[in-house]
Amino acid sequence: MADEVRAAVVAERTELVQMLAGLTPEQWAAPSLCAGWRVREVVAHITMPYRMGLPQFLGGMVRARGNFNRMADRVARRDTGRFSDAELLGSLRDNVAHQWQPPGGGPVGALSHDLIHGLDISVALGVARRPPVERVGMILAAADGRNLRYFGVDLSGVRLEATDLDFRMGAGAPLRGAAQDLLLIVCGRRVPASRLEGTAAGRFTG
Repeated sequence: MADEVRAAVVAERTELVQMLAGLTPEQWAAPSLCAGWRVREVVAHITMPYRMGLPQFLGGMVRARGNFNRMADRVARRDTGRFSDAELLGSLRDNVAHQWQPPGGGPVGALSHDLIHGLDISVALGVARRPPVERVGMILAAADGRNLRYFGVDLSGVRLEATDLDFRMGAGAPLRGAAQDLLLIVCGRRVPASRLEGTAAGRFTG
């Protein structure tokens, strides 16, 4: 299974490179689904692990008083000032087979990191790119209450139902959509209303 996930990580990064290579400068400067981040900040964040070793990471966490989100935001903004869009893209292209994994996340954590941030870009821009549902399924299969607590998502009284994958989570008012859109909801993003169905849809669109 680990080899299958690693292959999915390489494929996901390769496809992200292809998508990003086709974006205009205006799209690189457009907002993503990550609040306060443009596409270029998202790419800087995706590629951050390739530039940051453990000492630099720990130093950044100390300066951010242990808050990872604060540290990640500082680094993303710093790196978009240091590197051009082409250099950020080159960093991803050169590291499609990089072995990085988030602490405690394993290969699925690496896949989740890249795929979700790829969706932050493609969904926000309206780019017609959908990662294979099998990859999304690998991430959803590993999702649990820790994900919801981390992202602060309130899914009380809601039943998620994927329309393209055998996936259900929770109990209550139905919320139906493609697995990738439900994954975004689990991760605290809001998605276009046209992509969701069900009586609970209004709580998660924007």
